[in-house]
Amino acid sequence: MAAASTTSTQTRTRIVDAAAAVMRDLGLARATTKAIAAAAGYSEATLYKHFPSKEELFLAVLQERLPDLGGLLAALRDPDQDRSVAENLIEVAAQAVAFYTEGVPVAASIFAEPSLLAQHRERLAALGAGPQHVNAGLAGYLRVERDRGRLPAHLDPQAAADLLIGACFQHGFLLSYAGGTETDAQRREFATGIVTTLLGENPSP
Repeated sequence: MAAASTTSTQTRTRIVDAAAAVMRDLGLARATTKAIAAAAGYSEATLYKHFPSKEELFLAVLQERLPDLGGLLAALRDPDQDRSVAENLIEVAAQAVAFYTEGVPVAASIFAEPSLLAQHRERLAALGAGPQHVNAGLAGYLRVERDRGRLPAHLDPQAAADLLIGACFQHGFLLSYAGGTETDAQRREFATGIVTTLLGENPSP
């Protein structure tokens, strides 16, 4: 039984690895389940045993093969974490830039096919997923910090979240478009600048 479980896990891992590679090379629109299964060395039937749809496989790639932005946002809700708001936002911004730099090439091609985009949007919504959840999650965190008195009372959590995530998305898009790379230090320098400007203060080192 344990051996079967291990084999199933290994199969799933190979499928997700193949999906990440095919989606990067071909874009989401052209990355068919047939192409992904072939790249993984399995049949489509085997792929569908682990992932009922391409959207669920896409979510697995986002969650398991790209920088874990969602996990970081969830961790901000931990009442025991004691970092400053600025420190938390710098971590979010740095992770968001890394996520979008890698994620934009994967997802961009789907916008060329409106019908496929609509189908993709509907299926992600049915799974309780979608890009809007990043902004909403960050806005929720900022709302809590504002109510705790760690942010100005006049701060609009949704607007602040949109400004931060929007800047990170554009930075990642431009970097990906230019075919450039960025070190962790460079990414963190960008993140610090964005947060400093947004909060109007110098974050603690």
